[in-house]
Amino acid sequence: MNQKIESFVIIGVTRDGKKFRPSDWADRLCGVMSAFGADHRMMYSPYVRPGCTLKGDKTVVVNARLYDIEPLAYKFLINFANDNDLQMEPIEDD
Repeated sequence: MNQKIESFVIIGVTRDGKKFRPSDWADRLCGVMSAFGADHRMMYSPYVRPGCTLKGDKTVVVNARLYDIEPLAYKFLINFANDNDLQMEPIEDD
């Protein structure tokens, strides 16, 4: 099984158009991928960040570089979206 490694966005809307709950799911998911910085404050990963669409739907933006650092974390995020039937869209890398 060959998997294409690319940056993507998880959108908080199921494939059948229902809004995903709880409403803070994106913050929680990004929190799982966060770490404490040198200033002893929790910081989001530079590779996994919360966001939103123009329609106001919550999103999580995943940078493909995460795969190089921690492939299991990258796969976890894909599995989270698939397990919860969430929409995912590829995005261009910067």
